[in-house]
Amino acid sequence: MEQVGAVEALKEIAFWLERARATSYRVEAFRHAAAAIEHLSPDDIADRTRTGQLKRVKGIGDRTFGVIRQAVDGDVPGYLAELRADGGAPLASGGTRLRAQLRGDLHSHSDWSDGGTSIDEMARVARWRGREYQVLTDHSPRLTIANGLTSERLAEQLDVVAEVDATYDDFRLLSGIEVDIHDDGSLDQTDEMLERLDVVVASVHSKLKMERRAMTRRMMTAVADPHTNVLGHCTGRLVEGGRGQRPQSDFNAKAVFAACAEFDVAVEINSRPERQDPPDPLIQLALDAGCLFAIDTDAHAPGQLDFLDLGAERADAAGVPADRIVTTWPVERLLEWSHAKR
Repeated sequence: MEQVGAVEALKEIAFWLERARATSYRVEAFRHAAAAIEHLSPDDIADRTRTGQLKRVKGIGDRTFGVIRQAVDGDVPGYLAELRADGGAPLASGGTRLRAQLRGDLHSHSDWSDGGTSIDEMARVARWRGREYQVLTDHSPRLTIANGLTSERLAEQLDVVAEVDATYDDFRLLSGIEVDIHDDGSLDQTDEMLERLDVVVASVHSKLKMERRAMTRRMMTAVADPHTNVLGHCTGRLVEGGRGQRPQSDFNAKAVFAACAEFDVAVEINSRPERQDPPDPLIQLALDAGCLFAIDTDAHAPGQLDFLDLGAERADAAGVPADRIVTTWPVERLLEWSHAKR
């Protein structure tokens, strides 16, 4: 009979809820419960469960206590079994062959900026979900609303990424950043820090209604920067979700994608369901321009790492060849490409 530890069961329930896009309140109930007992040994958890003492721990409710009790008894908690059954199928019906060729993901966030969980938890789940590599790309300083990283905090994070990466021999956690593109096209981090990173994703997050020529110039300047590897969610649009809808930015896509092809910058196919960015016609335009692509999740929580299914479906429908998708490449080839211009 399969056994699953109490902490692992709570975390996995949170994963499946996130994957299904449940409310953050539901997800956090299980993550908080896991955090409340994670410091305890399995024997301590079992003892405190059987005496009922665990019920009095802050963060443990009736539902989460029931999950813990079933795990302590050696059973797969019923709620976890339910969620596993519901979540067994891919999130998308198409693109399964291409999805199987994807080795990594160049865009994800942790609780160092606006993500919901720790670096090591994001890495653990990425490996569990079959990644060969995952790039951590927390936000840059200008995005204060997302707790963007100063140079000092980013330098500290690099040490943490190296420590987590060193714990695996069959998975790589790579350093990176989602760097904000300033109004003039410059990147929101020092050259010294950008030089130290494995992958740089450059994205526009502000003044998305900028006039067409100015936005085009802004994006092309960022693409030409030798540190830029990926142009993130290029239109900035939102098509659904809790933040509502937002129209795409106006820019000369043909000129921007020509610059991406010239400077060997990958166009991101952002897999978040509320973004679906770029729109299908722009994927085709970038394909015709000879661009490389990166299918990324932009995950802000572990359960969102499975959004890769959605990006693969869109890329496959557009006819993007696998070899032009840098996230199908082995990590050695990826790093050779990402460091080539620096």
